[in-house]
Amino acid sequence: MEEEMDQDMYFYEPAKVGEPAPEFTLNAVFGTGEFTKIKTGGKSKTWTVLFFYPLDFTFICPTEITGFSDNHAAFEALNTVVYGCSTDSVHSHKAWLKDLGELKTPLLSDMTHEVSEAYGVLIEEEGIALRGTFIIDPEGILQYAGIHSNNVGRSIEETLRVLSALQTGELCPVNWHAGGTTLGKA
Repeated sequence: MEEEMDQDMYFYEPAKVGEPAPEFTLNAVFGTGEFTKIKTGGKSKTWTVLFFYPLDFTFICPTEITGFSDNHAAFEALNTVVYGCSTDSVHSHKAWLKDLGELKTPLLSDMTHEVSEAYGVLIEEEGIALRGTFIIDPEGILQYAGIHSNNVGRSIEETLRVLSALQTGELCPVNWHAGGTTLGKA
């Protein structure tokens, strides 16, 4: 006899590169403290970088969040929006802005843990996300996924490098940088 599953529970197969990115609408707070809703995944006019971080009011996370915000112009030049996401509430995000200052990167709230689970970054027993970085193209296809330990901050320079490489639509060799020679079309 099969066990009945709670219909309120959500189970997701983690997002995979080359397939449609999970689509969600989340509560968010802009760096000015204004609340809004933001849709992730699906077709868009821009590229999207979605990065997950463990918690507000921690040590490594503010260095990453302000790093993404400080590089807003570089992402904007690549027709890319950037969203940070944790399992904290938008009210926690807003309170943290007093320490972080005005950000150019909205912070999304995944209090249900659905989005973190769908992207394969949820540490269920702790209720927090791993550090995950995802790049979604304008067609809504997940083009890049990088997940690592919460003890090490990510490289925003590497995110920009990969994003630039993906946008060439060509094969890019090891250590390729914008303006470098590609290996042609796949």
